Amino acid sequence: MASSAPTSGKKTLNTVTLLFKLPYYTQWGQSLLIAGSEPPLGSWNVKQGLSLSPVHQDSELIWCGSVSVAAGFTSEYKYYVVDDNKNVLRFEAGEKRKLVLPEGVQEGDVIEIRDWWQDASDALFLRSAFKNVVFNDTEAVKKEVQTVSLNKSLDPEDIIVQFVISCPRLVSGSTVVVTGSNPQLGRWKAQDGLKLSYVGDSLWKGNCVLRKSEFPVKYKYCQISQAGNPSLELGPNRVVDIDLSSPKQSRYVILSDGALRDAPWRGAGVAVPVFSIRSDEDLGVGEFLDLKLLVDWAVNSGFHLVQLLPINDTSVHGMWWDSYPYSSLSVFALHPLYLRVQALSDAIPADVKEEIQQAKKHLDKKDVDYEASLSTKLSIAKKIFNLEKDKVLNSSSFKQFLSENEEWLKPYAAFCFLRDFFETSDHSQWGRFSQFSKEKLEKLISEGTLHHDVIRFHYYVQYHLYMQLSEAAAYARKKKVILKGDLPIGVDRNSVDTWVYPTLFRMNTATGAPPDYFDKNGQNWGFPTYNWEEMSKDNYGWWRARLTQMAKYFTAYRIDHILGFFRIWELPEHAATGLVGKFRPSIPLSQDELLSEGLWDFNRMSQPYIRQEILEEKFGSFWTVIAANFLNEYQKQCYEFKEDCNTEKKIIAKIKASPEKSLWLEKEDSIRRGLFDLLQNIVLIRDPEDATKFYPRFNLEDTSSFRDLDEHSKNVLRRLYYDYYFVRQENLWRQNALKTLPVLLNSSDMLACGEDLGLIPACVHPVMQELGLIGLRIQRMPSEPNLEFGIPSQYSYMTVCAPSCHDCSTLRAWWEEDEGRRSRFYKTVIGSDEEPPSRCTPEVVHFIVQQHFDAPSMWAIFPLQDLLALKDKYTTRPAPEETINDPTNPKHYWRFRVHVTLESLLDDKDIQATIKDLVTSSGRSFPGKKVGGAGESGEKLSKVQLNGKA
Repeated sequence: MASSAPTSGKKTLNTVTLLFKLPYYTQWGQSLLIAGSEPPLGSWNVKQGLSLSPVHQDSELIWCGSVSVAAGFTSEYKYYVVDDNKNVLRFEAGEKRKLVLPEGVQEGDVIEIRDWWQDASDALFLRSAFKNVVFNDTEAVKKEVQTVSLNKSLDPEDIIVQFVISCPRLVSGSTVVVTGSNPQLGRWKAQDGLKLSYVGDSLWKGNCVLRKSEFPVKYKYCQISQAGNPSLELGPNRVVDIDLSSPKQSRYVILSDGALRDAPWRGAGVAVPVFSIRSDEDLGVGEFLDLKLLVDWAVNSGFHLVQLLPINDTSVHGMWWDSYPYSSLSVFALHPLYLRVQALSDAIPADVKEEIQQAKKHLDKKDVDYEASLSTKLSIAKKIFNLEKDKVLNSSSFKQFLSENEEWLKPYAAFCFLRDFFETSDHSQWGRFSQFSKEKLEKLISEGTLHHDVIRFHYYVQYHLYMQLSEAAAYARKKKVILKGDLPIGVDRNSVDTWVYPTLFRMNTATGAPPDYFDKNGQNWGFPTYNWEEMSKDNYGWWRARLTQMAKYFTAYRIDHILGFFRIWELPEHAATGLVGKFRPSIPLSQDELLSEGLWDFNRMSQPYIRQEILEEKFGSFWTVIAANFLNEYQKQCYEFKEDCNTEKKIIAKIKASPEKSLWLEKEDSIRRGLFDLLQNIVLIRDPEDATKFYPRFNLEDTSSFRDLDEHSKNVLRRLYYDYYFVRQENLWRQNALKTLPVLLNSSDMLACGEDLGLIPACVHPVMQELGLIGLRIQRMPSEPNLEFGIPSQYSYMTVCAPSCHDCSTLRAWWEEDEGRRSRFYKTVIGSDEEPPSRCTPEVVHFIVQQHFDAPSMWAIFPLQDLLALKDKYTTRPAPEETINDPTNPKHYWRFRVHVTLESLLDDKDIQATIKDLVTSSGRSFPGKKVGGAGESGEKLSKVQLNGKA
């Protein structure tokens, strides 16, 4: 048993007391604690961490805690908000704090550590988008990490104050000083202030000896440029004081002051899908190496960011349906569509070169010919592969790629082989290979098989895609341009991921969105929903792997349909539309709850309500044909669907295959819509997994089933409907998001933006703010109630603003498609009572685009089509042809191509100058502009500001 008594001949350790203080307002039942890497702070076990106690100090609530440690103690640590059982409710963002005690501490000293809670928004500038791209020249500041020391003997009246500040946006060659009210801090003369030393991780530190009589001390941090120009931080003076009445006086005070208070940084970018890019070198579709030209154009136009749509392989059906970039065959594999075959080898034979030239001409069309471009590229790639496969596959570069990616690459290659062999991606049709196993995989990819070259070809293509995208990504970083990727919310149900990890998905369901701006009937994307419970067992390893893979290429990403991480709109697998769904997770209406409200006829409310008068109204004289073929009359003038057509997918199949289809050949669409309306004519959805649970059908008041109910039932259902959709779920959805989203955000150091459009629960924006997630604002889809058009000047800083996006019509098309809306916009937004032009002229575009550049949003990101509309020359194409996606059409062909090449756009100096003028006049940062320090906001500090009175 260990003894605490001193042992003869052994030196006892000097101990000091650490006193932590943090201002933070908590809610009832919450408290703060510190967990860190060393045993005194719990060794990262939160329940063993250092508990803090609250103390009211003036108007602040200060959380305090002390612990005794050895004099040479060092540790990493973080602050956590916990409940009464020490369950974590939230934790601070950013890197782990590093505690290194000042030199010279002695036995019995008290070191007071005054921290600020690190908000997620404060940590954004430590993400790779800024750290490694926009501000990557600041590394020149940080060549020499210095040790902060104190060479001065102390007397009892001395207090050592260590100033610590984070400056991720510091200009190359600049220094950081503390200037303040007393002589040691220069009496507000920045040049005479306390010069700080860089200690790594964007942190600057400096020690200062102050007399007790000098407190309180007012101070600010100041950047001094290489030319000697000072730039004082914004905001009120900081103040440090000490408690002279304390019986045990702190000898050292460490002021961990968070981040230097700069003017808000704002940047701009361009959005375009890779497939939409046109260049002199492409084969009918944009390619990864074209991104280098796009980056050049972005830099010339003043943009720090290029945003893309998903770039993963979507080759599920082997036809143009696969043009849909959000339906991944693999969330790890890149799409062969974006391969540049000319770059596969330096020794391409003359006949293959000629084939490539002919393909260029043949595929140079107005729109993408998805099938022709992909098959041509794969055919050419296969010829080059056959010539150089051994050379490439035995290279050290390829072997390293295979080693780093085999976890997903081998199953992907096996899947592609089986898909082509069985002529379907539906792995349930693959016989003994339907169930994935590692043993079967190893046999499939082993060298002795006849199809081994097929497997190796898929390796080869993915290797070259990796090399080409990596080259483009490195070029973008060098040019200070962020590449922003897109993280799709779902995967195709017939994908590598559902084959390899079937337990992670609810395969009897589909994902979609309830009715919203994009589609009044809702959307059905067809993806299986996630089994979050199963995913949580390995701390969401599949998601973490996805983000790690993305971070190889991107420094920022868009989280598609971020609402799905709060709750997802779940539909039965047999649904074809998106209307009759329910949120998962959600608290349902229980049978007991409904009974207590006087609602008891559950079959009447949850089964399609079909009466003869409804049939006559919907189908006219044709109603008898409909009834005979699709319905049974179970009592006089009351009908139900026949077994072979009682779901949406069954209805589609029967309409197409019925022997009676000659009766409705000219009316297929209207009959299908009419039958869907009948099927959806319910007010409650019964849970297929628990018959005692119900969910209110979306927009239930629009149904005749609702209208024919008695008034009491209507009133109860109205109240329960509002409660289900807008009240009872909020806490559940918040908790759900806080389980999953932090894992994603901590899986990489990419900058994360969330697509938060649609029906937004009240909990969404507070959670996004807490996690430092940047939201999206589209002017025509305002998040504010009672507004038809958003007001960019009122957008919050933590947003991306844009006049349009890939899921809606372009600015030109939107302007020209609705005369009444155009007139209202012209009057309320542009402020003119005149008749608006019917055509979206460059002047109108300039006004709207400038609004967005001038907005407070951190980012203004514009679809390339909207930027080209600034010049008449680029508006000759009919506006509707520039739309990328139609969300109302689940089989939309994603094939838009920009009608001018990047080379010609680079030659057009006028439009680049026009756009750059908009960037610079709005005060947004641009590549080549000095960032941080003096002049960031375009103004130099006056002497008055430097007197500490700013």
